[in-house]
Amino acid sequence: MRAIGVIAVLATSVAVTGRAHAVEREHKIGLDVGVPLLVVQQSTSTVLSGTSFGLHYSYGLNDAFNLLADGSTSLLFAGTPSMVTVNNVNVGIGYVLDVLSWVPWAGVELGGYAVTADPAGGTQVYPGASLSLGVDYRFDRSWAAGIVLRQHMLLAHDFGRDATLPSFTQGFARIEYTWGW
Repeated sequence: MRAIGVIAVLATSVAVTGRAHAVEREHKIGLDVGVPLLVVQQSTSTVLSGTSFGLHYSYGLNDAFNLLADGSTSLLFAGTPSMVTVNNVNVGIGYVLDVLSWVPWAGVELGGYAVTADPAGGTQVYPGASLSLGVDYRFDRSWAAGIVLRQHMLLAHDFGRDATLPSFTQGFARIEYTWGW
């Protein structure tokens, strides 16, 4: 009896879920909102948190690979006496795996980071890279929503007062519009 219930649930989920259709030459543009975590390493580690906002764009190079471009600003006010901001712009390649209406993907990007904080003595600009893991749900051919986790690696060995930035992470909820399919 239990096996029949499991089979019925699986059959229903397959019948209800549509096909995602990630295709080449498809454009996507969207908005992101989320939570950043910045680790500042001095004699002890401090974790700063706050709010992130961003924009993202992707272009389907083929069925599996997308050109990715995104930018965000993170306002870090928790864990510090004065606000720290991290602004970034990145460009890279994403790998897309079509799975029904759920579309998991991963990306690798290179970019620049502008960090404004009291210990840095103003705004410091650093090169860096990011790794992204995400999943989007396609409501139809034009609209999707999803989540993404980005781990950034800043080449910031001297952040002022012998501090370093060993880890910068962002978690986003996102919505996007698609055209060109």
